[in-house]
Amino acid sequence: IEELAGEYAGRVVFGKVDAESQRDIPMRYGISRIPTLLLFKGGEIVKKLIGLQNKKDIKAAIDSLL
Repeated sequence: IEELAGEYAGRVVFGKVDAESQRDIPMRYGISRIPTLLLFKGGEIVKKLIGLQNKKDIKAAIDSLL
């Protein structure tokens, strides 16, 4: 994710949440498995990637929203 944040700097905002210490956030977004990547557009979740994903698949998901 850190690599992708560098590659998409200025076009995409990345954030991380510690699900153990911020338990309200996974509950709010219905996250039941870690890792889960939520992709937002216009403040709404438009894609959810659950489980480990390779960089190529994450890039494809991001690119489909740009």
